[in-house]
Amino acid sequence: MARSKTSKKWLDEHVNDPYVKKAKIDGYRSRASYKLIEINEKDKLFRPGNVVMDLGSAPGGWSQILVPLIGDTGRVIASDILPMDGIVGVSFIQGDFTEAAVYEEIVETLNGDKVDVVVCDMSPNISGVNTTDQYASIYLVELALDMARNVLKPGGSFCAKVFQGVGYEEYVKDVRSSFDKVLVRKPAASRPRSREVYIVAKGFK
Repeated sequence: MARSKTSKKWLDEHVNDPYVKKAKIDGYRSRASYKLIEINEKDKLFRPGNVVMDLGSAPGGWSQILVPLIGDTGRVIASDILPMDGIVGVSFIQGDFTEAAVYEEIVETLNGDKVDVVVCDMSPNISGVNTTDQYASIYLVELALDMARNVLKPGGSFCAKVFQGVGYEEYVKDVRSSFDKVLVRKPAASRPRSREVYIVAKGFK
């Protein structure tokens, strides 16, 4: 079946993307790994011994970055609806974390620990209808923020991908109500035409 012009353009862009090529060389599962690397270089979110929750973790590009940053004494609890190949040092729970059974499994995996950092690089399934996709993306990050509020220790941090558009300003305001410091980052690996930015929140109240 012939590809549409849009899908061909995306495929050409993806194949020629320097971060896609670099990820293959560096052994990363996703070009998104470089977004978290840059964010951490600027904001110093992770340190040895941290407990980190990675929401929307598949295929594992962020978890790969987290493991060496938190070291042998740290823990990564990752979750996604999609399957994810195992990573040493990562406890992966497959399922929708908004469902009670999956949420309980995540809490059990924490084994009483509070979390130092919650990260979220989730995107909704894109329908192509901008308004629908925007509402879906905001809904996802609202759920991630609810999770962060439930599991973070005082002073903890939160980092999530958000798409600018309807609901964005209200979401940032909501994040500010729970954290001392909130920054907006646009990593170099984030495509310029994309409306995605990353909210970095520190000092959970």
